[in-house]
Amino acid sequence: MAPWLLWHALSSTARLSTVLQILIFLPLTLSTLSKSAFLLLSLLLFLHSLIHGTLILFWGSPALSIMQVPMHPFLLLVCFNAFSEGVHPWLTMAASWWGKILHWSSPGFIVMEGMSSLLVAQRLGQVGKELVGEGEGYQFGLLVAAAAAYVASAWSIVVSYPAAAASPLSSTLLGVALTSLIFLTFIGFALRRTNVIESSCLALIVAYNVWLCGVDDALVIDPALSYTPLLSNILPHLQTLANFVSNTLPKPVLFALVYRLVVLHFASRILPTIGADSWEDESGVNGGWEGRPTSKLTHLLLTYRQSIFVTVYSHLLLLDHSSQVWWRWMNIFFTLAIWSIELLVSSDDDAVTKEWKVD
Repeated sequence: MAPWLLWHALSSTARLSTVLQILIFLPLTLSTLSKSAFLLLSLLLFLHSLIHGTLILFWGSPALSIMQVPMHPFLLLVCFNAFSEGVHPWLTMAASWWGKILHWSSPGFIVMEGMSSLLVAQRLGQVGKELVGEGEGYQFGLLVAAAAAYVASAWSIVVSYPAAAASPLSSTLLGVALTSLIFLTFIGFALRRTNVIESSCLALIVAYNVWLCGVDDALVIDPALSYTPLLSNILPHLQTLANFVSNTLPKPVLFALVYRLVVLHFASRILPTIGADSWEDESGVNGGWEGRPTSKLTHLLLTYRQSIFVTVYSHLLLLDHSSQVWWRWMNIFFTLAIWSIELLVSSDDDAVTKEWKVD
């Protein structure tokens, strides 16, 4: 086996191990110890990820991904040991302030998720417009995909309606959201500033958030869960561990985490392609895109993506079901509001694009 292939396999395994450790250790601490212990571990993981990202930024060695693997179990043991007896007041205060920072960051997470979702939807719409010119086969396939997205969105909303519209206020919000989506879609078609790919993606975004609003409380993490420690003989406890992991990892939180990280990742990839005037040249600036501000921002986001992962995951775990519901409604209306502004301020396209958008 070639050395580079072995090294690539080790590096990939180390990165996967890091993700799995964070996914398991945070809800493990929340369910077995306390909220303060969870916040302390989250803070330690965040600080470690900042140091790790800074080393990558200035050093860039692929060995860093392997070297950081033992750090997460070590920080977990530190957290368990700190809360095994009397907790130092400074640790409690640090955990409390970290919890407040995560709580105050809720609007920022909603703004980032909403704008990233819209950015990805618009990019998919642009790609769809480009593929239409390749032939009628692409046009037919995209129309079928858009129709399937509309049907899936409608089906999801209908299925989620009993739980998502459990109160008069929530049912009113759902009605307003659907009406706004339909009206904005027809307005965009009339102005020839959107297409069925983009609008179907917005329908999926609305359906996804409505589903999270109506998700069953039983799926949300239960702090009362207890963990049976592994004793000297590990085999009889593997089933207990598997049951604990499956019951502790909150399914809606995992869905929200994956969705939020995916749209943030794709949005960071799309940002360097957005611009006008001097940035429209195919070769960018000085033969490349490295000097572009959005490229620098993308590089920083990708460098510190582990810090973003820890922060987003910790924030989602802290939210109770009622808080998640209201933030989801805010996400829906914020995304629709930004889309409406974009429809009004965007410039007109050429005749071919207009025809595709209307058709």
